[in-house]
Amino acid sequence: MGSTQLQAWWLGQRPYAPVHRLQERLVSLRQAGQGQDVVLIVEHPPVITLGRGARRENVLVSEDALAARGIEVVETGRGGDVTLHAPGQLVVYPILELGPGRRDVRRYVGDLMETMRRLAGRWDIDAGPVDGLVGLWVDADAPSRWTGRQGAGRLAKIGAIGVRISRWVTMHGFAFNLTTDLDLFSAIVPCGIREHGVTSVAALTGEQVSVGEASVPVVRILAEVLCGEIVGVEDLSGGELEGIEGGRFE
Repeated sequence: MGSTQLQAWWLGQRPYAPVHRLQERLVSLRQAGQGQDVVLIVEHPPVITLGRGARRENVLVSEDALAARGIEVVETGRGGDVTLHAPGQLVVYPILELGPGRRDVRRYVGDLMETMRRLAGRWDIDAGPVDGLVGLWVDADAPSRWTGRQGAGRLAKIGAIGVRISRWVTMHGFAFNLTTDLDLFSAIVPCGIREHGVTSVAALTGEQVSVGEASVPVVRILAEVLCGEIVGVEDLSGGELEGIEGGRFE
């Protein structure tokens, strides 16, 4: 993907459903040979999403009780189980056409993992994958040193991945916890993993980093990992999503 040109859009804080519709429109354009590769960066209000492999028992609270707490529940077409988005979480949705040399789902997921790993390193957090467990992991007892699952004192997930690839155009992406309220995760079994918890940059380091502040660094890192280049990072946080079409405001 050496010729990949990434246009990034910072969308601000948005409800899940309209951003999902925007992804679908952009994917349709790419599949039709139109538009451009776009990276959407967003922060969502509290929402529980159910992937294609979701088990309802991994939502531990009734929908009425969740609604009373202002937490939506939505079904989505990404892979994986149950996850949660909330303020303070960096959510990145790359809408990319994978070229013939990169049509490898495992490699693409690995690229997203590496992007989060390098991002974590900005705060001296060492992280890595764990065999059999989806996502990016740290040792919460020693966040600056990752020696793998066997050497970890207390495993915790800092980033989640869930993707969908249709006709080699990507959708969905990853979520990385910056200052997310970790108590919200008590409503679910994140990604179906009961034995380990979740964490964030704030919980590990005390750093208070906003999603907006992280939006430019994460796109730069993603471009490096994909051997591409950034066309631009545009702030669309004040616009209507329904007005975006073909890579620009109409």
